[in-house]
Amino acid sequence: MVKRRLKLSDQIRRAVDASGLSRYRISKALNIAESTMSRFMSGQGGLSMDNLDALADLLDLDIVSRKRPAGAAGRAAKRR
Repeated sequence: MVKRRLKLSDQIRRAVDASGLSRYRISKALNIAESTMSRFMSGQGGLSMDNLDALADLLDLDIVSRKRPAGAAGRAAKRR
């Protein structure tokens, strides 16, 4: 069995839920519409990179990008 990593957006949604902060408070802190935050949390929309960066700061998260070895992207696409 292949262990799949959670998508970045799923990881951020989990961190939002675990933060104890309301979506209202987060949307006000990021200066975005509550509906935008709601769509993001339900997986129906995204956030801009600036808003993701601000959200990471608010939640005290470090976002790390891992580069896959050459050829890994093609293998990953075939597994799906």
